[in-house]
Amino acid sequence: MNTLAAPLPLMQAVVHDMDRVRIERALRQRVRYRYVQPQVERASTAPGWVVSSPCCSRNIDPSGGVISIAWLEPAEGMWSLYFRDHVHDRWVLHDECHHLQPLLDEVCLDPTRVFWP
Repeated sequence: MNTLAAPLPLMQAVVHDMDRVRIERALRQRVRYRYVQPQVERASTAPGWVVSSPCCSRNIDPSGGVISIAWLEPAEGMWSLYFRDHVHDRWVLHDECHHLQPLLDEVCLDPTRVFWP
């Protein structure tokens, strides 16, 4: 008798409030624009957290309004880090890691100004 098992469903990532606290704590140690208060909110269209900040450089928003700078998306056993491509109005995958902290370090250091334009 040949029976096929049903495929396993993909595991949905769970967004924990504790991750938000970790992200907010890490952002306090950032190198760029330490005088503004970034916001961390649940992503509206997918799991994860979106980091927004006033545009101090005024490169993206000449009036200095709040812009999205990073999206941290959990997946089963992995985190994905995206930066906002403001020219094309889309998120671009920047890096993936099994742990959140190395990705937070990338956002906070940002030597190439990908996240804090």
